[in-house]
Amino acid sequence: MGIKYKVNEKFFYKWSPKMAYVLGYIYADGSIHESNRGSYLSISSIDEKTIKKIRSWLSSGHKIYKMKFAWQKRRNQYVLRIGDREIYNSLLHHGIFPNKSLTVIFPKVPKKYLNPFILGYFDGDGCIYLYRSPGKTQKLILRKLSVIFTSGSKKFLEGLLKALRNNLQIKQTKVYLSHRSFQLRFATADSVKLFKFMYQDSSRDLFLRRKYDIFQKYFMLKRPSGEVV
Repeated sequence: MGIKYKVNEKFFYKWSPKMAYVLGYIYADGSIHESNRGSYLSISSIDEKTIKKIRSWLSSGHKIYKMKFAWQKRRNQYVLRIGDREIYNSLLHHGIFPNKSLTVIFPKVPKKYLNPFILGYFDGDGCIYLYRSPGKTQKLILRKLSVIFTSGSKKFLEGLLKALRNNLQIKQTKVYLSHRSFQLRFATADSVKLFKFMYQDSSRDLFLRRKYDIFQKYFMLKRPSGEVV
């Protein structure tokens, strides 16, 4: 019998901002599986701080493994692997199941915790882009901001879009087929609304600062010029 590490087995029993964030992150960059050795949750990220933070919230004593995958090129991947039947069953209850990537659907999330759930998913499988190009004087001009959510499951993104449209006045109505996955792509006005929604009432220890800082860079660049983007 292997070593039994400590973990808060009831972490996913009750909704909270941290629980919703971690659940969203697992929908993006987590998986569960069973073997003859037990039931496991695996969470991965290229950001070591994020994995350490999630491990701390789970009160976990499990080891974080640093790994390299060919598709990640030169980046390290940090993996937290937790063997625990209660955690496994809790995630099944919340709609996570083995080999979920292509068929998972958007779960039932209480409205109060929808923004941290979506923020967790965004930090796991979302990205943000600032588009700039030279103006008449060759000075770089801010053109637009774009938020993108990616998933192997079209149904998940359709559910995410429906949840966002039920809570925000956004224009996007379509999920796009991308290379080996599906995407939700938002233009500038929608992306600003998404920022305000996802980060509302969120403590600074809850989210990935790297993506948050790109939003802040957009607002900083936009203000001095008075440019309407």
